[in-house]
Amino acid sequence: MDCGLLYSGGKDSTLAALVLERFYDVTLVTARFGLTEDWRHAEESADRLGLPFETLDLDPAIAETAVDRMVEDGYPRHGIQAVHRAALSALAEEGFDAVADGTRRDDRVPSISRAQAQSLEDRHEVDYLAPLSGFGRRAVDRLVESTLTVEVGPSEEIDRADYEAELRALLAQREGEEAIAEVFPAHDQTTVTGRRDR
Repeated sequence: MDCGLLYSGGKDSTLAALVLERFYDVTLVTARFGLTEDWRHAEESADRLGLPFETLDLDPAIAETAVDRMVEDGYPRHGIQAVHRAALSALAEEGFDAVADGTRRDDRVPSISRAQAQSLEDRHEVDYLAPLSGFGRRAVDRLVESTLTVEVGPSEEIDRADYEAELRALLAQREGEEAIAEVFPAHDQTTVTGRRDR
């Protein structure tokens, strides 16, 4: 069975890929708006893992609407959530038997409710998988530490290919660089640099 996994090159989506590859033919898929070349960071991480990689082009209007919401709210939550739902729906139209993401049990953003998962499955006749949904952050960090090599640092310094990277770029283009700090709280990101030898 084929599974398309939304992939950022970070620790959560990478760990999700390792869990799923036992049961599915996993393709790592990075959704992009064409605003930056950040998707290449995910491609590099996928290459290190030895898993197939694809990009998925999303309508730039989705990013525009998300940034509008972020500016209005003064924080990124609802904008990123809308992009994640759109990315899952677009991925579900790509012909995979299953679609997946790396969301954890304690993630606030992005997250998919049971009702949203059921709707996605019903609308697209696809299975939705969230293999880390039973894991909290501490458990994920322990598994990552024993399985992967990871670079960790502030969002603006770490090469990654999540939605946030392109949304930050669009926000800065529209509202100025200072808007990034006004909308996005400071937090760390990760990028996977390889698998640990077993």
